This record gives sequence, C-alpha cells and structure tokens, in this order.
Amino acid sequence: MSLLDAGVALVDHPVARIDYWPQVCDAAIADAWFDALRAGVPWRSDRRMMYERDVAVPRLLAHYALAGDDVPAAIHAALAAVARVVEAPFTSVGLNLYRDGGDSVAMHHDRLAELVPGEPIALLSLGAPRHMTIATRHPPRTSRRIELQPGSLLVMNYASQLHYLHGIPKTTSRVGPRISLAFRVRPA
Repeated sequence: MSLLDAGVALVDHPVARIDYWPQVCDAAIADAWFDALRAGVPWRSDRRMMYERDVAVPRLLAHYALAGDDVPAAIHAALAAVARVVEAPFTSVGLNLYRDGGDSVAMHHDRLAELVPGEPIALLSLGAPRHMTIATRHPPRTSRRIELQPGSLLVMNYASQLHYLHGIPKTTSRVGPRISLAFRVRPA
C-alpha cells in the first residue's frame, strides 16, 4: 500500500496530508518492541535553549542511522511493519521516550533542512496511548487531537511540515510510558 491507498486522513489539504493507521502491528508485538527498546536503547537526556533559558528536554531521546550495525532488532522489525504501509527509503529513526504525563514535545514542524523534499515522516507509537495535537500554521487557525494507540502509525507527507504543527502535550492524567519511532529520509 502507498500513503494514498489507505489510512484515515487526518489532514486533507491541497498539498499537505497526514494519515493515521490505528494498528500496523498487534498489541503483543507492540508490547515486545516497547520492552526491548525501553531496556536496550542508550537513552539520553538533552538540554536546549528555549525562551532565552537553558532547559531540560522533557523526554528521553535516541537516534539511529538505519544502515548502522548497532540498530536494535526491534527497530528493524518496526521498519518492516512501516514499509508494508508506506514506501519510502527511510535512512534514520529518532526515538522519544515519554516516561509519564510530564514528558512532552512542544508544537513544532520538522526541520526542513533535515528532510529530503517529497519524502514522508512515519511515526510509530509503542507503549501507553498519548494524545497528539495537530494544528494549522497559518490562518484560519484550526487544531485537532488524536489519541495515538500502541502499534499505530501516523504518516505526514513533506508538505505537511510547511502547513501544520504537531506536538504531544503534557497531561495531568495518569499515563504510562510511551516510545515513538520517527522514521525519516535524511539528505545524504
């Protein structure tokens, strides 16, 4: 299947598209990948400048070049599941570990200089469900929330980064840990 063949269209703009598949793998497989990655990935905490202050990034991070020798088997298996839905020559995966409701990622678009024009971004969710907010960058301002389920896939085409923002907000609700795998095609 290609990006346009299936999935629920969350955004259907003249050029931007964001699609959602609620289950690209079953719960047992999603749980096994989550457990393997949570225990086996060398997670790191980062700091960055925001609002003229040095702040801790509110989640743990990891990254792999998909051609590397150190890529965990769970990532290769997850990539195979994603490839059954989206045809793209993914070259890297960024991982985010949201430990609880206090971890988040602010509304943003991916850095265009770090993407190959025309290629999608595929986000595979593992672990506890979390809400994602998707909002327009330009008037008229609209937004929507979607609960990303374990084993689900959200695919954003390149043009969506020009027209939409996305983020995982903090929540005071009790939520378990979640890992997102963001598959991208990086420039050579």
